Formats: sequence, C-alpha cells, structure tokens
Amino acid sequence: MTHTDPVTPGTHTHGKRAAAPKAPWYASVPGLRLFMTPMAPDTTLLTGEDDTAPGATGVARRAVDVPPFSRPGSVLRSSTGAAARGWYAPKLAGAPTTTRQAEILNTGIIGAPTGIEGVVNGTDNLSSTMISHDAPTAYNATPRKVTSPNVIIFGTVGSGKSSFTKTVMVMRPLLLRNHRAVVFDKKDEGGEGEYARLTRRMGAEPLRFDPDGSGTRFNLIDPLIVRGTGLQGQMLLINAVARIARDDTAATEWEEKATRYALQQMFEQRQDTTRVSTTTDLMPYLGTVPLDQELSEGARERFHQAGLSIRFGLENLLETYAGVFDGETSKSVDLSHKLTTFDISQLPDSGPAIPTVMAIGNMWLMGRLREERGYITNVIYEEGWHMIGGPSAQLVKSNQKLSRSLGISNVFVMHKGTDIPMDSPGYAVVQEAQTVYAFRQDRPEDARWAQETFNFAPDTAQTLMGLNPGNCIFKTGSKPEAHIHHVRSDWEIEVTNTDSAMAAGEAAAKD
Repeated sequence: MTHTDPVTPGTHTHGKRAAAPKAPWYASVPGLRLFMTPMAPDTTLLTGEDDTAPGATGVARRAVDVPPFSRPGSVLRSSTGAAARGWYAPKLAGAPTTTRQAEILNTGIIGAPTGIEGVVNGTDNLSSTMISHDAPTAYNATPRKVTSPNVIIFGTVGSGKSSFTKTVMVMRPLLLRNHRAVVFDKKDEGGEGEYARLTRRMGAEPLRFDPDGSGTRFNLIDPLIVRGTGLQGQMLLINAVARIARDDTAATEWEEKATRYALQQMFEQRQDTTRVSTTTDLMPYLGTVPLDQELSEGARERFHQAGLSIRFGLENLLETYAGVFDGETSKSVDLSHKLTTFDISQLPDSGPAIPTVMAIGNMWLMGRLREERGYITNVIYEEGWHMIGGPSAQLVKSNQKLSRSLGISNVFVMHKGTDIPMDSPGYAVVQEAQTVYAFRQDRPEDARWAQETFNFAPDTAQTLMGLNPGNCIFKTGSKPEAHIHHVRSDWEIEVTNTDSAMAAGEAAAKD
C-alpha cells in the first residue's frame, strides 16, 4: 500500500518519511511542558520507517497528543495525563437521545408560559414556574392579550375545578383594586350553597332562594332590567323565561309581537304609579289585541292566542314558585359587598327555577352595573350549561358587547362541553372564550370535544383523561396550552374544600 504523509513544502522524501521537527529543550521539563506547542501525531509504522519497505503492514502507532483543533470535532480521551495537559477527557461516553427529550435543554421552550400580571393560578408542570393570568387584566392590557374576557372551566366531578374556581376566580381577584365577584351557587353543601362559608368570611350573607318562597325574590320586570338593556332586552328575557317554563318551546313571531305589545301597554299605563311593576302586573296585558291596527278577525284571534300562550307559561312559573318570582326584587339583592352570592342550591335541579334565576340575575346585573361603572366583576355561573346550553344562551350572546363595556367577565363552570348543542347560540359563546381551564375528562368523547373545540395539541385528549385532581390544561388566546398544578394556601384549602360531608363521615367512622 502507499501511505502519503504531509511534508514540508519544497522537500522531497523519495519514499522516506520526513524527519520530525525537533522538540524544544523544555519539552522534557514537567513544569514547562504546558507551554509546549502541540506536536503533529507520530504515525511511525510499527514495522519500519518506510511504508514502502517489504512486509510493511501500514499500521500506524497510536497518536499521543492529537490537537483537538486539527480534527473535525473533539477527540474522546481516556488518558488522565492528556486531561491534565488540558485536552478533553470525558469519563463517560455520551448516550443517544431524541428531539423530544432534548427539548428540556432549550430554555426558550421551558420558559414561563405567562408573565406576572393578573393573579397566580398555580405552577407550570414543565418549567416549575409560576403561571399568572386574569382574563379582565389580559383584556385590558396594551396591547390586548385576549379579545374576550369570558372564561370556560370544565371537568368531571372530583377533578378539582370547584376549588380552583373559588380560589382563582373569586378569592384572589378580590384582593385587586375595584374587583368584585357575583356567584350563582348551585352545589349543595350541608343544606346551603358551597360558597356560603366563604361569603360570610367576606362579611356578607348569601342571598338564598327557597322553593317555598321564604327566601330571596327576583322580579322578572325589575326596573333595572329596562334601564340596562331597554325594552328589547326586557322582551328577550320574558321570551327566554317563557321558553324555559314551556319545556324549551321557542316563541313564535306572533308570540314575540304579542309580548312586545303587552310590555308597551303596561309601561304606558303604569308610568305614573309609585309601585314597581311586577310579573303579575304584566299578565292582564298578554293577550290584548292592538285596536289601532287593521287586522282581520283571524289575525286578531291569532294575536290573542299568541299572547295567552306566553301568559299561561309565566303563570305556571309563578304558581309553582310563589314568592320567588311574583313580587318586587328583595331589598337585600345588592352589590354593596365585594362578594355577592345567589344561593340556588335548594331549588330543584329539574324544572325552570334555576335557569330562570340565572337569566333574571344576568339581566339585572346589566342594569345595576350601568349605574356603578369602574368595577371589574367576575360573574361565576356554577352549572353554567344552564346559561349557555339552554334558552338563556341567546341572552348571553346578545349581551356580549354590553358585558365587556360594563367590565363583566362571565365564568361558566360545567362538567363537560358535550352538554351544549352545537346549534345553540351558547356554542358560539364557548368558542369565543379565550381563557380555558380543562380538568379531567373521564369519557373519550368529552376529551375529544375539548381537544377539537379549543384547538389543543392532538395528544391532549389522552392527557385530559389521565389528569390528577388539581391539575388542568390551561390555554389563553392563541398561545399553546400549558399544564397547571393548582397550589393553595392552608387558609384557601380550609374555605374551598367541598367534601365536608365525606370528611365528617370518615372522621365519625374512625371514632
């Protein structure tokens, strides 16, 4: 074989190896050897000085001091002597890895998903950094981080969504200036709503609605509703309540016209009265026919029947829940405290009572907040599908722009999104929400709904089904989702736990 070695320019070896450069005198001095210029590798053949000599095998001697910069990449060494002279000498060889595993080495990928504005939500499971977010704060930022202040929170029973809602949507925002919260409290705990203890801790008393009429009362025709949303808003509310009372039967064009005419007549004829108009006062006007319009006998009869249909639906509601909707709004219904709770936990789950209270409360807030601008109000709807999955969905959608101008952030809390029909106006409300907290979903179809609706990563559906309690998938705006672990203080744990009955039972069993 022929082996060609680098030679000094202008020198011909004629088959012989060029003489190696002479080492300086201090090369053999241990203390001065560090200053020695790196030497070219000694590749003298084991069988002789000439690779053309007979019997030469072409096997070179091992390079002792190979300068790292003379090769494409560093040379792995195991010699401790070479390492002492400054050459790279790793003790362990590297192990292969994947791109997914190597992402942890990129600080840009594991940086904090959010800034420090808003309220603390918890910690990011990937980077262990703090996640801070508050929908109204993000909406009011310059530039805006989200275009909708509405929030969606959903998860199966026991996933930790209730404790998260109390802490992040109610307790912590109340520490901010000009922030308050209004809660429609649906879950029963010890004969009252789960927010009752927290409300009393904040210096207020829950507004309790009882089926027997002994509690708080809401007026369907409260003056604040007309002041807040006008005659159109009042008409939408009556039609929505009538639809709730008639087992989700939507109002026809004739019924809507009859309702509008009845309201106009009532307000005109009762404008000089000192007493506030109530739902009972509206009943005689539903079914009246306009005399100033040229209508055939058949049209007059149809108009009359349309008004009676709305009237009978509302009368059934008043008779079933006497004392809840058949008088003036209770004087205790106010926003004078940082936290206002409408306790609807004792009303029956089935029937029109709960969605009716939520619908009237939503419209009442519109009017009240018109008179008290300058506040950020988080409105929490427990079992929020009543508002965005039923007849009240049109109210929420119609008042979206007005809600933003009044500083309202609607927080809808529910078990799963598949309860909301895709053709419902409330489905558009869900899609427009730009702050989403997804807790554990037990069924694959519910997890897939979340992944598709909120544009989560493809593997997030599987992640949702394996989340531990207190963990959720968080997404805001167009940013990628993050995995949050909710962290609470001892005091927050005390006032937000919702398993007091189970805990008491376990303590009694141990005794």
